[in-house]
Amino acid sequence: MSAVTPIDVPIDNATKRQLKAGERASERTLTKRTKKRLTSRGATIASLIIALVWTVPTFGLFISSIRPAALINTTGWWTIFQNPGLTFDNYSQVLKAGNSQLNLGQAFINSIAITLPATLIPLTLASLAAYGFAWMNFKGKNWMFIGVFALQIVPLQMALVPLLSLFSRGLTIGGVQLFAGLNASGSYTQVWIAHTIFGLPLVIFLLHNFISELPAELIEAARVDGAGHGQIFFRIVLPLTMPAIASIAIFQFLWVWNDLLVALVFADGEVAPMTKLLAEITGGRGQDWQLLTSGAFISILVPLIVFFALQRFFVRGLLAGSTKG
Repeated sequence: MSAVTPIDVPIDNATKRQLKAGERASERTLTKRTKKRLTSRGATIASLIIALVWTVPTFGLFISSIRPAALINTTGWWTIFQNPGLTFDNYSQVLKAGNSQLNLGQAFINSIAITLPATLIPLTLASLAAYGFAWMNFKGKNWMFIGVFALQIVPLQMALVPLLSLFSRGLTIGGVQLFAGLNASGSYTQVWIAHTIFGLPLVIFLLHNFISELPAELIEAARVDGAGHGQIFFRIVLPLTMPAIASIAIFQFLWVWNDLLVALVFADGEVAPMTKLLAEITGGRGQDWQLLTSGAFISILVPLIVFFALQRFFVRGLLAGSTKG
């Protein structure tokens, strides 16, 4: 009995259009079902109210930043139509304000120089460590991961003085000097190291939770094909975890950019970021607070650009792992 050879039946254009229309209808139906399942009218109303509550003070801060100091000190921002008056003198003054070593424009550059490495370095180290904890077997792995997790509980303030002493004096145990110190006062190095140390425990924990959820069959298939840990990490794990890495990068960037405590301890002189300088230009008693309104809007420009540029990755990172199949 001879085998029957399948024959491709030609499909006319009308049938193709009907099939495509059916596929689009199925996609729209699935999208509506998913949207209905994930959203509700109450949640939408609550989100709008929260957005309004957060936006009104920000809008008031912006209005105050473009009003003269006399009007700011005597009237509220909501009276702008009764007491009109707009000026950009606050922005020009705040850009020139500062101490003898630097002004706010230079501090803006310092903030970028501090934040970018302090975001990239912990993300790089944490992604490698998270992969090791998730997919590599070695003695004491579980106890080491518990130790990393426990470091999140240590208050930041407790580590500032010992870390500053370590940077300046080094580390000596039993008369043996294990670390000679950085002698890097007035440079970015100690600020980068401090932010990396303080950010690593949480970043490792978050990335480990994501990387450990990757399909084990995928990792095993790569090992069967002869791939080592380096190839698996760079060719499989890293591309799949990019949404999570981008989401965590946004948070790390914002934490470092808005940080004041670490900057007060480790960022001296010409390497001071914007947060430290903004705290100084308001005056000893806060009498020049109108400069803070314009300085605040200058300081949020870069975080806004970063957030909107990585927003799609941020949403993917939040939804990653929420559904299977």
